Amino acid sequence: MVSGNIFHCRKNSWPPQEYISKSTLQLFDYDSSAPPEQAWRRRLNSHANLLKEFRVTFMEAIKMVRLGIRIWSYVREEASHGRKAPIDPFTRESCKPSASQGVPLGGMGSGSISRGFRGEFRQWQIIPSLCEASPVMANQFSIFISREGGNKNFASVLAPGQHEGLGSSRKPDDQGISSWGWNLSGQHSTYHALFPRAWTVYDGEPDPELKISCRQISPFVPHNYRESSLPAAVFVYTLVNTGKERAKVSLLFTWANSIGGSSHLSGDHVNEPFKAEDGVSGVLLYHKTAKGNPPVTFAIAACETQNVNVSVLPSFGLSEGSSTTAKGMWSKMVKDGQFDQENFNSGPSMPSSPGETLCAAVAASMWVEPHGKCTVAFSLAWSSPKVKFVKGSTFNRRYTKFYGTSEKAAADLAHDALTHYNRWEEEIEKWQNPILKDETLPEWYKFTLFNELYFLVAGGTIWIDSPLLSSNMRNDQDRVRELENTVVKETEDKMSDRKRTVVERIMDSTCDSAVITGHDPADEKLSGDDDADVGRFLYLEGVEYIMWCTYDVHFYASFALLELFPKIELNIQRDFARAVLCEDGRKVKFLAEGNWGIRKVYGAVPHDLGTHDPWHEMNAYNIHDTSKWKDLNPKFVLQVYRDFATTGDLEFGVDVWPAVRAAMEYMEQFDRDGDGLIENDGFPDQTYDTWTVHGVSTYCGCLWLAALQAAAAMALDLGDREFAEKCKRKFLKAKPAFEEKLWNGTYFNYDSGSSGNSKSIQADQLAGQWYTASSGLPPLFEDSKIKSALRKVYDFNVMKVKGGRMGAVNGMHPNGKVDETCMQSREVWTGVTYGLAATMILAGMEEEAFATAEGIFLAGWSEDGYG
Repeated sequence: MVSGNIFHCRKNSWPPQEYISKSTLQLFDYDSSAPPEQAWRRRLNSHANLLKEFRVTFMEAIKMVRLGIRIWSYVREEASHGRKAPIDPFTRESCKPSASQGVPLGGMGSGSISRGFRGEFRQWQIIPSLCEASPVMANQFSIFISREGGNKNFASVLAPGQHEGLGSSRKPDDQGISSWGWNLSGQHSTYHALFPRAWTVYDGEPDPELKISCRQISPFVPHNYRESSLPAAVFVYTLVNTGKERAKVSLLFTWANSIGGSSHLSGDHVNEPFKAEDGVSGVLLYHKTAKGNPPVTFAIAACETQNVNVSVLPSFGLSEGSSTTAKGMWSKMVKDGQFDQENFNSGPSMPSSPGETLCAAVAASMWVEPHGKCTVAFSLAWSSPKVKFVKGSTFNRRYTKFYGTSEKAAADLAHDALTHYNRWEEEIEKWQNPILKDETLPEWYKFTLFNELYFLVAGGTIWIDSPLLSSNMRNDQDRVRELENTVVKETEDKMSDRKRTVVERIMDSTCDSAVITGHDPADEKLSGDDDADVGRFLYLEGVEYIMWCTYDVHFYASFALLELFPKIELNIQRDFARAVLCEDGRKVKFLAEGNWGIRKVYGAVPHDLGTHDPWHEMNAYNIHDTSKWKDLNPKFVLQVYRDFATTGDLEFGVDVWPAVRAAMEYMEQFDRDGDGLIENDGFPDQTYDTWTVHGVSTYCGCLWLAALQAAAAMALDLGDREFAEKCKRKFLKAKPAFEEKLWNGTYFNYDSGSSGNSKSIQADQLAGQWYTASSGLPPLFEDSKIKSALRKVYDFNVMKVKGGRMGAVNGMHPNGKVDETCMQSREVWTGVTYGLAATMILAGMEEEAFATAEGIFLAGWSEDGYG
């Protein structure tokens, strides 16, 4: 916890009044239509910074020539089988993160669509592992305004006209979207992001006398395992008429039958209108995907009220041959402000022809009185019930548990989004307000804390309904159960005497945890009994590294899941626990050295859950043989113990304990001199997979010490006293050896070798202490040593790089120069910097912690940073 108001003198990063006039903010000061005081902000006329890509040096390239040749060969081989290699540095992806991004849409694991801060819909991730980055520019909100008297009329797309996705050539006779009114400059319009919501405020654009707020809401609701799986989003428009005349306003939502890229041109797509009895109306867009992928259905809808009239145009095209063109549709809206009501009776459209783009539109029309206000809500939903992986496995997504697998489920999703979004917002605000209103925290931290969660939606996440295992997995599971029974049998007698006290203590800690986190276990009732089994969850390491649940980086990312969706986090750990006790003897070529090994070794924690057949074919990563890595097994033990201690879930502890023991016992082979410590093997055998380590390393060694302590504590909780004593003895032997070999009086050396960087200052040297303190275990070292090492990292890795405005560089020489041994030693890693800052807070170094973390904010999120 942050003690004291140490930031009370700090100026707010981006006060809203610098972006929106105070009078406009006051007009929206009701019904959540005003943007929050804390948010990431951009003007709509600002242009995204060109991203500065990281480059390898000439010497680094020379060192990696052989690896590059092997990767190139592997990429080509995978392509010949119609597969994408999990790591492909040769194909320039259009999907790399860009500074044009905004808050993504929808819940978790059902396919995602992102939105740029200027309003475009982009970054399509509906099909597993496939990301289409380019915006589909037909997908827009537009506004049409006419005032009594007829001398003031406005018609414009609610996105800036000078847009990267629109192109510069506009032909006068064009029947497509360039014929629309792209009249918004964006100079007086602003975007405000606070995940999972975003606000766009049009402060007198395009009509100087009409103030417009669009609030984007997605169902990301912590501890709600039903709503948070839904592929839907709502856009609530609040209109304030500051003029003296009534204004007739029509809002238009247009959508192309597309899942990004050129998919709209493949043909056989169909649109169909729908209308519910309670006034929710819209259009279903049935999309037939290519390459045998499961179909996708979109729904766009609006809610009719006493003052709002909803009409639809089920289909229009972008070319001259269409029965209704985009230009004709726009002209109709300019003239009438609505579509014909008989369109609801038109039925399904004719299937589109190859090369033809099929679009749909929903319009909501209303009168806004002088100095009056009006609200209208639109929804977007997409239903892709089946997840199909490249090598054949198919699963139902989590949301199908509640909505079924019918292609028409999209209409129900869109309907329920419009009727339930108020409840979503209540829960979101209940979750966020304690942090947003905490005046001891700097403003940048408050909104960055929430905005960094975007990856749980936009990280290619997949959330499946069924925990059922295939026949192969069942066989593996039988083996797991045999091993579990063996271990449990050994400890059964010991546990019987103390099981009741263990359960009581865990129940007590659960109550304490509820108080600490501000989450009342009773709140779980919000989602009913449907969260008893929450299914299985996957997320990508990144859009360039298409591997599911990469474990060495889950080490840094998993705190968010544990805090917000603990049942998902426990199930991910269960997946890895099963994997530890499995072996896959299929041969794999490791590309760094060109040697061969087997895909998965018994007792070793896998690097990832796979790419093309997750859970069945793990370790998609094949640069190094990760069964020889020294950080994965300790990270598994540390995460499992942290999760066990935090949740107090005894059943989880018993489930994963055989894997914890196996993981610890597997590591004993790497203690080659009997000092209780594991040694590295002279290659990059840990998450820094280009940074070679010799002998004992501060990173892996510290993780190992922490894992010994965590395993001992967990063994005691589960009644396995013999193993607890074994781990304790090993810890007491290993700790002094670690300090003797690495402590230099100020910090822990990078490793115990004699290379030119052995005495480097590694930012991540106390990663094990971070987990130890986070889990409530005793510190690994004396307080003075912990603070001394952290102070050294702060003074050198943080403050000597751009004056502390970039985070912590991974490696720094004691002479104050960046360690350029390899590209990773000179990189700044977001997760490592946040973990370092957390370690500082836990050590009582709060000011240094927030200064360190602010560097990541400045480098990654601010307008002066790297985009």
